[in-house]
Amino acid sequence: MTETLASFEPFPEPPALILEYIAERSTEESVAAGGPAPWDLGALSAELIEPMPVWLDSVCRWLNRTYAWQPQDVIPPCWMEHEGLAYEIAALAFAREDAYTAAGSSVVWHEQYDRFLTRMNKTLGKAGDECRVGRHDDRPARFQLAAWPTIKSGETGSKERVKEMAG
Repeated sequence: MTETLASFEPFPEPPALILEYIAERSTEESVAAGGPAPWDLGALSAELIEPMPVWLDSVCRWLNRTYAWQPQDVIPPCWMEHEGLAYEIAALAFAREDAYTAAGSSVVWHEQYDRFLTRMNKTLGKAGDECRVGRHDDRPARFQLAAWPTIKSGETGSKERVKEMAG
């Protein structure tokens, strides 16, 4: 029994640069204090975002090896091409770091992971099966999103314009 427990893989460590940023961000007199949260991928500088894909991919692989017993629980290899998933995976990875400071909070993290799987499957929809076997297609809603009208700077949101946008 002990041999089985000894074979558990540790959760992947965040990149050193990110750990330094987190430590810097937590000091009150730091320039980074008040900077973007490290899980807010779209707000990170190019320097901070650069090591994230490799780490987050190792997190996805760890989650898949550790928890994905059913096909619908597998995070697809094209997770980076699903922007919403990338944000959620980053938040989940950083939340796990905090969660393992107390047993009760680790239970909450597992509940968050379960809700993540629900949202991931909703996001992927029918395309998820294809993505999980390496056949990623463009975003299914791309045509609907392309039809969204562009509002120019200074343009008002009149009732007529809202009705026009609603179809």
